[in-house]
Amino acid sequence: MSCSHNDALGLYISIPFCRSKCTYCNFASGVYPASEHARYVERLIQDLAATGAWAARMNLELPRQVDTVYLGGGTPSLLEPELLARLFGAMRAEFDFEPEAEITVECAPGQLADETLESLAAAGVHRVSLGVQSFIDREAQVSGRLHNRATVEEDLRRLRGAGIANLNVDLIAGLAGQTPASWEESLAVLVESGVPHASVYMLEVDEDSRLGREMLAGGARYHAGLVPADDAIAQMYSRAIERLGAAALGQYEISNFCRPGFASRHNLRYWQRRPYLGLGLDASSMLREGLQAADPAGPGYVLRSTTTDDLGAFLEGPEPGSPRTGLRPWGGEPVETAWLSPARQHEEAWFLGLRLNVGVDVAALEREFGRETVARAMETVGRLAENGLLTSDGKTVRLTAQGQLLSNDVFQEFLGLAAEESEMSLGTHGG
Repeated sequence: MSCSHNDALGLYISIPFCRSKCTYCNFASGVYPASEHARYVERLIQDLAATGAWAARMNLELPRQVDTVYLGGGTPSLLEPELLARLFGAMRAEFDFEPEAEITVECAPGQLADETLESLAAAGVHRVSLGVQSFIDREAQVSGRLHNRATVEEDLRRLRGAGIANLNVDLIAGLAGQTPASWEESLAVLVESGVPHASVYMLEVDEDSRLGREMLAGGARYHAGLVPADDAIAQMYSRAIERLGAAALGQYEISNFCRPGFASRHNLRYWQRRPYLGLGLDASSMLREGLQAADPAGPGYVLRSTTTDDLGAFLEGPEPGSPRTGLRPWGGEPVETAWLSPARQHEEAWFLGLRLNVGVDVAALEREFGRETVARAMETVGRLAENGLLTSDGKTVRLTAQGQLLSNDVFQEFLGLAAEESEMSLGTHGG
């Protein structure tokens, strides 16, 4: 499925505030003074008011209808109820929320005050994602989490009591000290909790987290020496697919599992290349160029942009309460911008679509990008199928179980398809 004209919009709002920074975290979030919260929300409200002018100047299609909203972080539930109410009020003032819009907020267990829960329910939030990571108290503690299993179970009870039953729990395979037995216990508690959605991630080791840097340097801080080996982590991930599937939490995307009807509609739009607008720190957007510029015979260009990950830079700008002109939305122009040609979008259609268990619909891609373009990609598919990483019946292409474990290697194979069509810079396309 591709982004089409007049498609409803998804809103992503980044709230980068945390009570403590987890050792494995590689997001643009951190522990900031509560005094920054009000300033930050004020900037978000100004940016919301400026997006229409910015989209017009850039000749971007910005649908007014919104069918998914996601407050991520960080820990959005750390905002005072009054700030949450103001933020949701500003969103509804600028956009038309569909009656059945999916509205999700990320929360940290043990950090959801009664007043905040009331504020979320009043704002129309009906889906909450809890960053649990492990139901084993020691593993959670070593990772920098501030909760235990009892806290999570109590929060699930409170959320359901407030009428929020569409719940997700995150788990990470590969935490320091994790064993096959402790992983089995976390999976069992997850299943017993009855949540309709789960996300399971394999630990990422990179320069963007304290634990990752320590592991890459061969150090011992943050219990780096207790992180399971790659093969053990892969086995935990495979076991999660099996265990959750047996409990009717079917895998629908590499890291996501749900009961029928409970897939994350907001996250699906990323993999289906439907339009979304990201506001706040380190937030990404994907919007299609305006109708007047698009070639009616083809998919036209798409703008991908990401905002600054520097809180100070984001907060700079006009005094709170003064209007923005649309020339400096989002704490200044997005720091990363790229116009994607149809050829680049075709690449994305493969490596995003393959994340989904339904796979890539070959005929749909041929309709969007042309048979000749897709035929070149099918040569890559054939080679990867011979290596046991993809499966194809000519109509649908999917990752195999081995392909899911090596998905980044598979996706890399599709990145060269558009080499002949270089990405157009902001200076030569749009305006």
